[in-house]
Amino acid sequence: MDWAGWALFGLVATTALTAVLITAQLAGLTRLDFPLVLGTLVTDDPDKARVAGFFIHLAAGQGFAFGYAATFALVKQATWWLGTLLGALHVAVALTVLLPLLPGVHPRMATHRAGPASTAVLEPPGLLALNYGVQTPAVAVVAHLVYGAVLGLLLQAR
Repeated sequence: MDWAGWALFGLVATTALTAVLITAQLAGLTRLDFPLVLGTLVTDDPDKARVAGFFIHLAAGQGFAFGYAATFALVKQATWWLGTLLGALHVAVALTVLLPLLPGVHPRMATHRAGPASTAVLEPPGLLALNYGVQTPAVAVVAHLVYGAVLGLLLQAR
C-alpha cells in the first residue's frame, strides 16, 4: 500500500469531489450543502458549521480514500476505471442507505415523521437526496465518479 500516496491523493480527490458539489450548488443544480449538513452535527451556528463540516468532510474523504486504496492493493491494480466503479458503488450506498438514515442520528435534521412542532433546521435528504433537488442524485453521482477516477489515476501513477 502506498501510504504517502493514499494520504495526499485522498485530499486531492476529496477536494475534486467538493469542488464538483460546490460548483453544482452555486449553479443552482442542487440545494445540498454537504459541509453544512455535516457541520450541524456539532454546532447550530451555520457559519461555524460550514467550517467544521468542511474538515469533517475532508476526514471522511480520507477514510474512504483508505478503503479505495486498500481495494486497489487487494486487486493489485489502480486505474481510473476501477476507481470510477468504486465511486459508483460509493455513491449508490450513500444515496440509498447513508443519507436516508441520517435523520435518525442528526440532532438538527427533521425526520419524515416530525410534525409542526419540530425545531429541526435541516430538512431530511430523502431517498437519493431528492429533497435537495431533482438534480441532486446526478450531481452526487458525477462528484463520486470524479473522486474515484482521480484516486485511481493518481494511485496508478505511483
